[in-house]
Amino acid sequence: MTASSLAGPVILSGRYVRLEPLSVAHVPALADAVRDGELWKLWYTAIPSPDDMMTETERRLDLQRRGSMLPFAVVSMPSGRIVGMTSFMNIDAVTPRAEIGSTWYARSVQRTPLNTEAKLLLLGHAFDVLGCLAVELRTHVLNQQSRRAIERLGARLDGILRHHQVMRNGTIRDTCVYSITAPEWPAVQALLRGWLDAADQVGVAG
Repeated sequence: MTASSLAGPVILSGRYVRLEPLSVAHVPALADAVRDGELWKLWYTAIPSPDDMMTETERRLDLQRRGSMLPFAVVSMPSGRIVGMTSFMNIDAVTPRAEIGSTWYARSVQRTPLNTEAKLLLLGHAFDVLGCLAVELRTHVLNQQSRRAIERLGARLDGILRHHQVMRNGTIRDTCVYSITAPEWPAVQALLRGWLDAADQVGVAG
């Protein structure tokens, strides 16, 4: 498998979410979405401000051209409202292996089935279509909400990269590295589908 095939644009669709190839045409809607919760003010993560959205979009598209990232705009269904960004990143086409990251959602859709289905679609594409051996998920060691969400998926902690990054506020980030391996994927898939089935039964909207 080549880097270009692993980073090739694709649309992933479900009931609650559609992940579509990121483009500069998404920038105005993404700038509106990030205002929902003023997400760029969160100190423990790096989320673009409305004014920085074009720069961030162009950065991700440049990484896609280099074969190391496959970025998506996150669309809430059935409304069609753009509510965030996510990506396959740090793509290793030889193994193959990738990380799901650089993800953010408007506050109004956080803790809804949208995120569950987005992870189901991304993991399914990685394991069932691209044949990845493992998929990573990373987060700040102090981001307890993100860590709980990742662990709830069934991902296992591989380790902590100490003094891994310098944050915008000058603090040093330790990064938790989690992964799901191909043999673990069927159980994780069943778990995610079970959560979505329960959401369908109560009529929860994403």
